[in-house]
Amino acid sequence: MRLLHLLPLTLLMDACASFVGNINVFPVQYDKDLGAQVAHNIDSTNAATLLDSAQHVELYAYLYGIRDSILNTGQLEHSADFAWRLRILNDSTLNAFCTPGGYIYFYTGLMRYLESEDQLAGVMAHEMAHADKRHSTDALTRQYGTEILISLALGGAQPSMLLQIAEGLTHLSYGRSAETESDLSSVEWLYQTAYNPTGAAGFFKKMLESNAQEPPQFLSTHPNSDNRVEAMTEHWQSLGGKTGQTFKERYKANLKLIP
Repeated sequence: MRLLHLLPLTLLMDACASFVGNINVFPVQYDKDLGAQVAHNIDSTNAATLLDSAQHVELYAYLYGIRDSILNTGQLEHSADFAWRLRILNDSTLNAFCTPGGYIYFYTGLMRYLESEDQLAGVMAHEMAHADKRHSTDALTRQYGTEILISLALGGAQPSMLLQIAEGLTHLSYGRSAETESDLSSVEWLYQTAYNPTGAAGFFKKMLESNAQEPPQFLSTHPNSDNRVEAMTEHWQSLGGKTGQTFKERYKANLKLIP
């Protein structure tokens, strides 16, 4: 496993002393290196369910096409900085997440649960926003502490801690403000594409209408879905209310590519 680039000690000391509020004082390179190391761990520990991109070329090309439509909006601050690599986990879990540095993971359980391509694009944009807005390193710092993440940056953390952080990303609690920012970013980014801009809201509506007794893992830290649907809809209207495509039939056709 590749070690993270060493950060200047003075910068790390300043970071430890000045991490306050919602300000992420770590350099962007930290997100990139931490994300690469965590993604390597996730891939290794989920080898049995990880769909090989070389064997499932068409399915991955489909998802990368959706990703590219988001990146090509020119709205992401770190579109050229982060990896934005996609991996698919063949598991019934309703989940998706993105590591620091833009390593995106989708579970086939969630893909099968969604009804249209705009919903998947909305969820993908939401998760990409967490990385682009650097919510991930912010939340990880709050959860594990600055010292532990600095230890990771210096390559001194125990493998068990790296595994714990990798597993924690699947249900990381970002906080209300971060979730709201990602929701609205999803609407703004999709507004610049051919997609229905409120695709993510469609997913939340489906969850609300399903009356599930237990929320899926993806929603375990995403509270107040009804309020979020309303907020995304209002934001879409404030942008002009432009309609877009759901690409429902195309989505159904590509779901058949899942083994």
